[in-house]
Amino acid sequence: MDSKNGPSPVLYELFRRRRVVDLSDLMGALRTRSRMTVFRRLREVSYLSSFTHTGRYYTLAGVPDFDEHGLWFHQGIGFSRSGTLKETVAVLVEAAEAGRTHSELESLVRVRVHNALLGLVEEARLTREVVGRLYLYASAEAGRFAEQVARRRALLAEATSPAPPLPAEVVIAVLVEALHASEGLAPSSVVAARLSAHGHHVTEVQVERVYTEYDLVPGKKTAEPPSIPSPS
Repeated sequence: MDSKNGPSPVLYELFRRRRVVDLSDLMGALRTRSRMTVFRRLREVSYLSSFTHTGRYYTLAGVPDFDEHGLWFHQGIGFSRSGTLKETVAVLVEAAEAGRTHSELESLVRVRVHNALLGLVEEARLTREVVGRLYLYASAEAGRFAEQVARRRALLAEATSPAPPLPAEVVIAVLVEALHASEGLAPSSVVAARLSAHGHHVTEVQVERVYTEYDLVPGKKTAEPPSIPSPS
């Protein structure tokens, strides 16, 4: 229990065996019932608290393999580069070119975000605007807010205008990426960004069209993978 020579190897061994632990795990490993002792020992290492489950899970800072949104999930427990759920939601909204809706945010973080959004709006850290019959959450900075709202309206206009059938290669690329980008079906923004990184010019609207055509819902798994068409 003496930490004069640095962090206890007991903690490192615990996190090596179990990547994510809770307070009872820590108390057992450190052989103490004192919360103060546990958190004093945790401060000796670089650790993170989960943004889900009211922050009651912990991991070492070097363990998470964060995705492009700065999120990492382990057995349904979420960790974020931004720390808390509230800070995570703020960053996700600020970073989105077309802002984020309530459902889009919940699809990304996999927990309820109502209270976090309410607090951020009340603190004037985020703003919201009705766009397409839904609240769009956007930056509180006027210039960024205008850009995000304009981009969202453009996406909605593109989605509602008649469009020719998507090329088979676009449909195939979207389906393959959507089914492999995350544990469940990835949000359209994630799929579009990953395809762009791979050299495919596919928009979020095109991804959403494929999802609609194949009855796919972001964040959920399908009972059977959709049938991927053959290139013509």
